[in-house]
Amino acid sequence: MLRLSFLSRLVSVSSRLGPQATLTPPIASVLRTGPPGIRGLARSMWLLSSSASGRRPLRSSHLLNGVSCGCGALHTEGDKAFAQFLTDEIKEEKKIQKSSTLPKVSGGWEIGLNGTEAKLVRKVDGEKVTVSFNINNSIPPTMEEEPQEGQKGSENEPEIISTPNFVVEVTKLSNNQSLVFDCHYPEDEIGRGDEDDSDIFAIREVSFQPTGEDSWKETSYTLNTDSLDWALYDHLMDFLADRGVDNTFADELVELSTALEHQEYIKFLDNLNSFIKC
Repeated sequence: MLRLSFLSRLVSVSSRLGPQATLTPPIASVLRTGPPGIRGLARSMWLLSSSASGRRPLRSSHLLNGVSCGCGALHTEGDKAFAQFLTDEIKEEKKIQKSSTLPKVSGGWEIGLNGTEAKLVRKVDGEKVTVSFNINNSIPPTMEEEPQEGQKGSENEPEIISTPNFVVEVTKLSNNQSLVFDCHYPEDEIGRGDEDDSDIFAIREVSFQPTGEDSWKETSYTLNTDSLDWALYDHLMDFLADRGVDNTFADELVELSTALEHQEYIKFLDNLNSFIKC
């Protein structure tokens, strides 16, 4: 939290000082100290700096003199500082990006992407299994703790991972119905790894839906697993595991979703930077 407070004050003060102030060296030096948590730091810093106490609205005197990109849009000292911050942030995010290509999912799954949506398809013995998810709002909220005495702030920052809800659709090619599973990652199971044999994902709901329909029927009976008999629930989990949706798949889906979310985040920063610069 000390770094967040410092950086928040730095951004707020710099935007008021005018063209003499620069954010590049101090921000870049601090951000380089925390690999996985940089994004959480940057996002928190932006939220804090935007609501810093005592900040005055920009006036005409803060407009950049003689600066024009030909778009006719407003350009201020705050925009200049914002664009410089985004440029540095993009560089840092690309440094910690593990790969420019997305990881593959084992088991013969074909991957299709449409923006923030991803779809995995696997055909086996007269059946088609489709897993779909969206990376939006897929990063669980984290409560950052105060660093202990002698501990650096970067050592206390949690790793950012994406754990999206996902839907498994099992279609028998000789039938016009699909068995649909609404699945999620329980918070208390995240990060447990191979500590035990418990499932790292859970089934929330199960229903039958017409095959090939763009929107599913709200009138179809939906089985909620909250009060379901455990024997039936175990058979449903085994049914998914026999079709390749098991703990290994769930782990690889988290890796894929995390990489895709990071990729889209960098793309968003690029677009935001271009928008600010016009």
